[in-house]
Amino acid sequence: MKKPNPFWTLWGWPIVMGVLSTTGLLTALVSDTWGDWWSWVALGVPVAVMGWYSWPRTSAAAADVSGTSSSAPR
Repeated sequence: MKKPNPFWTLWGWPIVMGVLSTTGLLTALVSDTWGDWWSWVALGVPVAVMGWYSWPRTSAAAADVSGTSSSAPR
């Protein structure tokens, strides 16, 4: 089995988000009709991803991640 390339493991998704943002901005500047739709999608996806990862998690999920649990014996 082939080992994944560490470059793409680290930089794959940031490059995809950068390409989406760049094509969305350029398309919004120079195109009409279909370009308007593509620019909305291409600029909306990175915003949606940032919103997803910045949304606050519940305290139960945070406790599980930190390794402590409220039901642990003392």
